[in-house]
Amino acid sequence: MEIKQLQQMGQAVRVDIVKMLGESGSGHPGGSLSLTDLIVTLYFNHLTHNPKNPTWEGRDYVILSKGHTAPALYSVLAESGYFPKEELMTLRKLGSRLQGHPAKDENLPGVEISTGSLGHGLSVGVGIALGMRIDKKHNKVYVLMGCGEQQEGSVWEAAMAAGHFKLANLIAVIDYNKIQIDGKTEEIMGIDSLIDKYKSFRWNVIEIDGHNYPAIDDAFNKAKKVTDKPTVIIANTVKGKGVSFMENTHAWHGKAPKKEEVEKAIAEIMKG
Repeated sequence: MEIKQLQQMGQAVRVDIVKMLGESGSGHPGGSLSLTDLIVTLYFNHLTHNPKNPTWEGRDYVILSKGHTAPALYSVLAESGYFPKEELMTLRKLGSRLQGHPAKDENLPGVEISTGSLGHGLSVGVGIALGMRIDKKHNKVYVLMGCGEQQEGSVWEAAMAAGHFKLANLIAVIDYNKIQIDGKTEEIMGIDSLIDKYKSFRWNVIEIDGHNYPAIDDAFNKAKKVTDKPTVIIANTVKGKGVSFMENTHAWHGKAPKKEEVEKAIAEIMKG
């Protein structure tokens, strides 16, 4: 997609997210909206996949480690053609495949593993990347993480292993909105400097504005060209991006909008 098309898709996904959460009455808007531009660029410009054959062996793998932002994943999957868009409105409803966190056992195409317990995704990504290398396959493994998640010790065990084994087929993305469920990450458990930490674990590090589509596009292009180490894209983002009353606050981490708030949010998103 051209940059303008990516921007338009980003708007569509944000509208999907707000509508889904309004319909369900529960869920996580803040992190879903901050992740949007990153996951849109990944799926529509860089991911090797086939929505008509989700288990195709040549596919790249996407692990949404920050599983509470499932609305963003579900939207790009539907927009890509994995399942009908109408199904999005069943989010978190009884009998729906669209659970509050991605569930592999729901047989939802495009979901590689069940996620939600923070800190597990990178370890799974390391395992898949190692397996692909052993099998001499060229698939990429993308792991989407949150910044609060960087407080988990399991993340750093996985980061150590990825650097040690030089897993160049592994690309991690950190949605660095600097806010977690209880407040500012720096006040709860400081994680800076992520750049220095990942470099010390022998990763290639790219820092970007996570809402700048050309920068995101360029970062993925650069990451895919690295041949001797894993790459982490540290994307500086805004919690609740695109909806003024949701931006930069933990109050909207796990709170669904009411009907009038959905309408207001959609109007703001469409204005850009």
